[in-house]
Amino acid sequence: MPDTVQLEVTRYRPEHDSAPTTQTFTVPLRKDWTVLDALNHIKDKQDGSLTYRWSCRMGVCGSCGMMVNGNAKLTCAAFLTDCAPGPIRVEPLAFFPIIRDLVVDLTDFLHKLRKVKPWLVREKEKPLSEGEYKQTPAQLDTYKQFSMCINCLLCYAACPVIGLEPGFLGPAVIALARRYNLDNRDQGAADRMELCTEYDGIWQCTFVGECSEVCPKNVDPAGAIQQYKLDAALHSLKSLLLPWGQSDG
Repeated sequence: MPDTVQLEVTRYRPEHDSAPTTQTFTVPLRKDWTVLDALNHIKDKQDGSLTYRWSCRMGVCGSCGMMVNGNAKLTCAAFLTDCAPGPIRVEPLAFFPIIRDLVVDLTDFLHKLRKVKPWLVREKEKPLSEGEYKQTPAQLDTYKQFSMCINCLLCYAACPVIGLEPGFLGPAVIALARRYNLDNRDQGAADRMELCTEYDGIWQCTFVGECSEVCPKNVDPAGAIQQYKLDAALHSLKSLLLPWGQSDG
């Protein structure tokens, strides 16, 4: 095993560059170092202008997602030794506009996320004097898997549909919509169904499954989308077969 490894890092400084370029750095190849450790070494020791996002270094915050050798990964969990002997190509997440170097613009994703109302929706709140909204362990288990999403957006960078149809709501947004639909305390499923069955919603998904493959929290957004498709089909069937106004009965 060599003592060093090369990182080929995307650089983009909008005040100077008309398009992204690549800069090569040499860093120590240490057994316990991740790609994020290498980027921190570059910023601390070689080029303080290198720009990227990170926070927890423990796979919790989701902010250090990048493309490593063409694969969407959390750089805090991508070990240099797994990519040796290199060079290791480090790029911004695919399918997002680049703001600077390895930092991408999340505005479009956040807009889509807000549209599905990823919070508990109540038609009417009961008085505090009546106590809390209770939930059994079994009711929690129905949506817990989908609640583990950390918005790292690896699933978007891995989704071929996002690359072809930028308007697609995307895996994480639909999985989080599913999470609240399955929560017994929520009453916003009908509004989310209307949104998620529009042109850019669930039917755009071709079930490639890459979103679930790259998810660091095993959320399985591909599974969430397929469940949503089944619910949508049943909803449409009920609307056709049952009397008007009783399709949800």
